[in-house]
Amino acid sequence: MSLLNRTQQLSPAYFGLVMATGIIAIAAKQQQWPSLAYSLFTVACISWFTLLILFSYRFIRFFRDFTQDLVSHNKGPGFFTTVAGTALIGSQSLILFGWYWFAFIAWMLALFLWVLLTYTIFTALTIRHNKPSLDKGINGAWLLAVVATQSVAVLSALIAAQTDQPWKVQLNFLALSMWLWGGMLYIWMMSLIFYRYTFFEFSPSDLAPPYWINMGAMAISTLAGSLLIINSQNAPFLDGLVPFLKGFTIFYWATGSWWIPMLLILGIWRHLVCRFPLTYDPLYWGAVFPLGMYSACTYVMLNAMQFSFLSSLPTVFFYIAVIFWIMTFTGLCRRLLGLRHKE
Repeated sequence: MSLLNRTQQLSPAYFGLVMATGIIAIAAKQQQWPSLAYSLFTVACISWFTLLILFSYRFIRFFRDFTQDLVSHNKGPGFFTTVAGTALIGSQSLILFGWYWFAFIAWMLALFLWVLLTYTIFTALTIRHNKPSLDKGINGAWLLAVVATQSVAVLSALIAAQTDQPWKVQLNFLALSMWLWGGMLYIWMMSLIFYRYTFFEFSPSDLAPPYWINMGAMAISTLAGSLLIINSQNAPFLDGLVPFLKGFTIFYWATGSWWIPMLLILGIWRHLVCRFPLTYDPLYWGAVFPLGMYSACTYVMLNAMQFSFLSSLPTVFFYIAVIFWIMTFTGLCRRLLGLRHKE
């Protein structure tokens, strides 16, 4: 079976590779590692382009499998990685190189994908007849919808900072609206996920890597809120909302921070106590991304609020994220080499 034909089983969440690589590139720039940042940006762009081709081929060649995944409770939310990955390509291009128009094109594409996927997936999940029970149908991957929404908010805020009036106000308003919508969506979904955690049987196989998005969704929400606080200096309508922006940004950061020890404990329970095998899975990119995002969001939050006492956290989590990225990328390379040998 050729690699192209293997796209029939291609995970909808594979754009998590672009997300994880992209945010670590931004964190590398923040930590004064420009060469690493540019190298990771290159990897992210190549990965994004390659996956775009593979997903397009899958859509044409395996349309039935593609649409079945799209309307699936378990796999459908994974498609939101395409939105976040595209938005992060735009964010990197603006932060690393100042490529305004490249970022603007990525923003338009990400916004289009967000509208298309949001109303396709949630409409399909709402009206379908045969639905799984809560414990079988929901997992941490659902929070990728929050990440996608906040990724558009982040890129909107970044573009707004380099745009003249009147579009500056409109882009900031869009960023604020997406930030608020993403926060509300997190509250809805996290309530169901936490209920599933505590009131249904939970086996080691249930603790899939996307549960790290519990923290990652709050980290990217913190990043978007911090950028809005910074933008308030040149946006009068945001200036009056600064106390609200600061309060909710800290709320998001504190919530994300709470999840880190909890997820580590559950990970130890899964792999050391229950001896669940640790093998490469494309879903592990969903665990690498939150680590990089926590570093990046904390760095920007410190600049927005002058919290110097937290200055060591971005550096620590940057190195942790790089280590996990290397491990996961090595697993990907070994998987691809294994597939090639089997042909």
